[in-house]
Amino acid sequence: MGSASPFLRHFSDTLLLWLQRLPENTGLPNRHAIMSRTNRKGNEVIEPPKIISLYVKHSTTVTMIQILVFFLLLVHGALAQSPAAKWQTLSGQAPLVIARGGYSGVFPDSSSYALSIAMSTSVKSLALFCDLQMSNDGMGFCLTDLRLQNSTNIADFYPKGSKTYPVNGEDLNGWFPVDFSSKQLLNVSLTQNIFTRPSAFDGILPLSLLDDIAGLKPATLWVNVQYNSFYKEHKVDIVTYITESAKLFPVDYVSSPEIGFLKSLSGKLPKTKLVFRFLGEDAEEPSTKQTYGAILKDLKSVSSFASGILVPKNLIWPVDQSLYLKDHTTLVTDAHKQGLEVYAYGFANDLPASYNYSYDPSSEYLKFIDNDDFSVDGVLTDFPSTASQAVACFSHNKNPAPAKGKPLVITHNGASGTYAGGTDLAYQQAIDDGADVIDCSVQLSKDGVPFCQDSIDLISETNAMVAFVSRSSQAPELQAKSGIFSFDLDWSEIQTLQPMLVSPSAESKLFRNPAAKNAGKIVSLSDFLDFAKGKTIAGVLINIQNAAFLASKKGLDIIDAVEKALTKAGFDKGTTQQVFIQSDDTSVLDKFTNHPTYKRVLYIEDVVGTATKPVAEDIKKRADAVNLQRNTLATHTDGFLTSFTNVAEAMRSANVSVFASVFRNEFMTFAFDFFSDPIMEISTFVEAFGVDGLVTEFPGTANEYLKSPCFKPAKNSAYAILPVAPGGLLSLIPPEVLSPAQPPAPALTEADIIDPPLPKAVAVADENPAAAPDTPPSGQSANSINLALSIGMMVLSLVSMRNQY
Repeated sequence: MGSASPFLRHFSDTLLLWLQRLPENTGLPNRHAIMSRTNRKGNEVIEPPKIISLYVKHSTTVTMIQILVFFLLLVHGALAQSPAAKWQTLSGQAPLVIARGGYSGVFPDSSSYALSIAMSTSVKSLALFCDLQMSNDGMGFCLTDLRLQNSTNIADFYPKGSKTYPVNGEDLNGWFPVDFSSKQLLNVSLTQNIFTRPSAFDGILPLSLLDDIAGLKPATLWVNVQYNSFYKEHKVDIVTYITESAKLFPVDYVSSPEIGFLKSLSGKLPKTKLVFRFLGEDAEEPSTKQTYGAILKDLKSVSSFASGILVPKNLIWPVDQSLYLKDHTTLVTDAHKQGLEVYAYGFANDLPASYNYSYDPSSEYLKFIDNDDFSVDGVLTDFPSTASQAVACFSHNKNPAPAKGKPLVITHNGASGTYAGGTDLAYQQAIDDGADVIDCSVQLSKDGVPFCQDSIDLISETNAMVAFVSRSSQAPELQAKSGIFSFDLDWSEIQTLQPMLVSPSAESKLFRNPAAKNAGKIVSLSDFLDFAKGKTIAGVLINIQNAAFLASKKGLDIIDAVEKALTKAGFDKGTTQQVFIQSDDTSVLDKFTNHPTYKRVLYIEDVVGTATKPVAEDIKKRADAVNLQRNTLATHTDGFLTSFTNVAEAMRSANVSVFASVFRNEFMTFAFDFFSDPIMEISTFVEAFGVDGLVTEFPGTANEYLKSPCFKPAKNSAYAILPVAPGGLLSLIPPEVLSPAQPPAPALTEADIIDPPLPKAVAVADENPAAAPDTPPSGQSANSINLALSIGMMVLSLVSMRNQY
């Protein structure tokens, strides 16, 4: 292949490098046979499908499912280890990434998929964490919950098998392992037990035995025994089981919340680290009858029977009742002084921990492993690839120089994931987060002042409904429902409004920074431009919508207002900062052809499924770039990626730059294939599509990736983040589980991009004066109607506001 995309070359090289580094004793296909068939001349790129087909041809012991796991998912690649950084762990080595039940954040806990995906997407040193359970005939298998009905379909096979037992002082009802033989348990299948995670893999994968996990030869095997006392009461000897197992394969760690159990292993497992697991501070430890909180205050005694502790993460970084971080405790440094390693648990991308992290799970890990005071020795997580990224890509990465050729980080109403969009605080946060381009969606006040707000209807992002309910009006050309529109309020009135931070995923209880939901002030376009001029950023993006309506219906010329503001601020003189003019109306963009230094961006709001080069060439005549919806570039069904479209490729063939929007951090906003990790999505759009700009409400997250060594990694990088391949997860799902195929999105046509000429702005009569209220024909009845309308509108507003927060 003479001309390969950067993604193809990067992926091909990584596959070959991965094969080169396979250990000889993995039981995988003969790597030498494959490598000998993929010798390259010069810069020739061997296509990944060819590598995969050769791998399959030479495979003798690996199933097709495993091959899909290793290759089709294409998430990460472990490369050569770079020189070790100095860590504040007890050993001075990098923190251990521990996968709870494998990749249990996506697949059923401890399933074969979860285990294989965890190993193929994480750092080499990954520990597989097995929550050990036992059948009544001594078979050890891995499953977090003691009650089998919570993570298997056992109730379907044995509907009368439920019983009630006391467990740690509490009566629990369910299906318990001790009531079933190994033969019976091997009939059941695993299910996902967290409703926000995909259920598509339920009922298709069997339980995994501890022997199965050991057979995968993980770098580290961690066995957790949560309920030894319960099993002991039922005559199941876990101590003997573990000591005998350790003779067959390495058991690197054994943890338990029971002191007596750990002491019973003392001296029996000389190569195994024993770790004491802390539960809730008020819970009672079964052996000593002390609370875990009391034991926590005597770490010296713990060091007599354990080499480390496994603690809930909030014992290290506690949060207050409002879910904001408090100061960290001294637990890690105190434990290190006693020679105890500290492992934290409770990490999951889809279980938000604190608003301080802005729904970026990597940010949370960094608090635990890369701060000025300490580093935990390991993290127990349901999403091991995210923890791996934090360790290998983002730690010890202070103030790096931007990589050459990186896409622009473009804000969407500033850092609107942290503060209300279009406010001074949102723009300052965007600068602090490293945005390259800050944006202003321009609205016009009644007296013609341009200002920054996402919507022409002020109800959605301000308290306009409360402050100006009498100004509510209809504008069917803009929207079906009534609103309080910017063109009906003077700038002096708009300045009195309180902004509101909108939470797009509020229905899923994913609220944004509620402590600052009304913080900041709305800024005029002039103030925005003056602010931007004083910052070291690449440019500004001015978004213009509804120009035709404002001119024909309200006599307001938004284009003239924008041009004057840019000229007044000196941006028309070709400054070092790039001006982007964005609109969904090509006639608006045509108005700026007399400003050759400005770059024009066509915003395509609708999702399209394909585009041709002729259409892209038509766009090139009117715009320098397009801003496309993420779903235009990557299609999905039932929350899983299905395909990549040709739209970005078509645009690039006509030399049209591609911006993608809008990126958000909340895990509910992207496909399961991205593992509830916003950086995985960003990486895919950067590497697979080569986008020129990322339009985001969380610029700090995008900047974190683009300034890391895992963006355009060097050959000796410790880790690489590869783009997700569409259909990778989908191929593992039984077809009957999926919804019927949906028709593709329509193609982008010339009619979609050619708009009629703009009308001239002509003064119109004032339909909604701000003076005294209208005199009603009948005072009492009219007042009653107006009062009822006002109360009704206020109630609707309050309901809407509650749903947003």
